[in-house]
Amino acid sequence: MATPTVAVPRDADELAEALGDTSSLKAIVKSPETLKDFILDYAKGQSRSDDSIETQIREETQRQFADILRNDKLLNGINRLNLDPTAPPVARSKHYNPKAPGAALDKQFGNWGDFLAATWQGANTQESLTARSDIKKIQNAFGSSVPSDGGFLIPEALRAELLRVALEMAVVRARARVVPMESLMVPYPMIDSTSNASSVHGGIVGYWTEEGGTLTDSSPTFGRIELQAKKLTLYSEIPNELFQDSIISLEQFMNESYPEALAWFEDVAFIDGNGVGQPLGFLNAPAAVSVAKESGQTAGTILWENIVKAYSRMLPASIGRAVWVAHIDTFPELATMALSVGTGGSAVWIGNGDGAGAPPVTILGRPVVWTEKVSSVGTAGDINFVDFGYYLIGDRQAMQSATSTEFKFGNDKTAMRVIERVDGTPWIKSAITPRKGSNTLSPFVKVATRA
Repeated sequence: MATPTVAVPRDADELAEALGDTSSLKAIVKSPETLKDFILDYAKGQSRSDDSIETQIREETQRQFADILRNDKLLNGINRLNLDPTAPPVARSKHYNPKAPGAALDKQFGNWGDFLAATWQGANTQESLTARSDIKKIQNAFGSSVPSDGGFLIPEALRAELLRVALEMAVVRARARVVPMESLMVPYPMIDSTSNASSVHGGIVGYWTEEGGTLTDSSPTFGRIELQAKKLTLYSEIPNELFQDSIISLEQFMNESYPEALAWFEDVAFIDGNGVGQPLGFLNAPAAVSVAKESGQTAGTILWENIVKAYSRMLPASIGRAVWVAHIDTFPELATMALSVGTGGSAVWIGNGDGAGAPPVTILGRPVVWTEKVSSVGTAGDINFVDFGYYLIGDRQAMQSATSTEFKFGNDKTAMRVIERVDGTPWIKSAITPRKGSNTLSPFVKVATRA
């Protein structure tokens, strides 16, 4: 509402008259509220009498808003949704680390096509040379132990996308405990527990005492796991024509084939790596327990008793997380397992055996993960019961790529390598002796060789 002593001006002349009159001006500026009301009422009146004013205000507002959106400095730090269908997805998954070395390159290289075109050794365009000059500033920064390895740091968004795709097909990484590594070696705490017979968590004891009685000292025994980045190298030879004429096909190759290869070789090491220059796989863990074959058991077979006894060796607290990891060639044995009852028996996994529908994907209520990366049927590790929450993966959170047109010059190919720095190791160092009973328990259980 306008002030009661001053009429709302209808045009510029009346406005000038009101502001030029001392008594009117005093009434207008009597307080901040009277001044605000006067200005608003005059603006509303002008807007109603002249449609062009509202149009001008709308256009000016849109122009200024567009300027703000184009100004990255004003929006620095704000996560914006990218609706461009040709742009890479905004990588803010658990694999993405905004503090990783490659994050500085995300704005410069939005997709694999841009990155590979700029870093290909055979590229000679001015744009690629400029990009190579910029990225060369952090070339070699990735090699913390062997700086001469060279290569170009992969942007963090692309690295995260590699891991995201790889995660969908990985056996171990999707279920393990991933530890970010900001240096070559990262110590990770552990409780050195080997027995629950008289204490828990490596030395904590509990006891009952009378009021005012003497207390007994106790403390857990702590240890540490050292994660030290190992070098996993993916190598391939690519026809130069793909770099020159079909960067889109090459980008598809990087989006599909490299994540599959990355997941494959990571899994191989996380499963049965020996720990020398590579991760220590859970099958070779000192804490793993092995279930002996049954008396008289035929070579290459799996009996229901093997399964039941493997289940019984799992840490009770881990049963809700544990999964069966089995070689695909164990399926015939699992599908035909039978439980003998007197002179008869029945199938215990498939059920009625009519062959209709898909087979079950659980054993004793826990999921089955099929793979060809564990041992073949009849050998130790062909079927395992594992809680991957007790497996640590140390991720250096940086990858690099390098190309060479000279190495395969005679074949007109570019040799390409991608290097990841990663480690993996079991979180506990020994199986646990239970409070009562003699069979040790572990989050890593395998059936011994049946030969």
